[in-house]
Amino acid sequence: TIAVIDIDGTIGYDGTTSSPEGLKEQLDIASENPRIKAVVLRVNSGGGEATAGEEMTTYVREFDKPIVVSSASLNASAAYETSSQADYIFTAKTTSIGAIGTAMQITDMSGLMDKLGITVDTITSSESKDSSYGYRPLTEDERQYYQDMVDQINETFIDSVAEGRHMSVEDVQELATGMTFTGMEAVENGLADEIGTREDALDKAAELA
Repeated sequence: TIAVIDIDGTIGYDGTTSSPEGLKEQLDIASENPRIKAVVLRVNSGGGEATAGEEMTTYVREFDKPIVVSSASLNASAAYETSSQADYIFTAKTTSIGAIGTAMQITDMSGLMDKLGITVDTITSSESKDSSYGYRPLTEDERQYYQDMVDQINETFIDSVAEGRHMSVEDVQELATGMTFTGMEAVENGLADEIGTREDALDKAAELA
């Protein structure tokens, strides 16, 4: 038997198979069932929370049976990081796949608040405690702090892909533009293995099993 697990939608902590808890629960069931010889991950996700993706990546990496990924229309960011640990990755020609990169967004509403005559008094224990609240612009030091954080998180993403895809860190860094590739490009640059359908992924999983 080949188990099929869907990763569909935003990666986060909602208890579904698009979350660490939900994915691990299904992988544990597949691991403990002697009739199940391999798993197909059917992925249709644009990513989500970096930490959730990191945990899911670990669970796929440590799984004790073959795993094959079948990419639907979208397999990007944290979803791709998770997929990169599989034994084989299928993609459609028109799949948007990859998007190796990390983003953090802080909205500065201070200009709008000035126009509306709104003031906010924030009492904090330290100077930068309110830096992400959006009531004032970031200072240069705060901006650099968050940039360093994003760079550090992105480095773990690149390292995971390099390990899972058996590529050099340097090669993955060149592909870490934050943008997706078509499935055809992904097969050429090493982020995926073959153009194929869900049924092709099932056949490959059976072959590996």
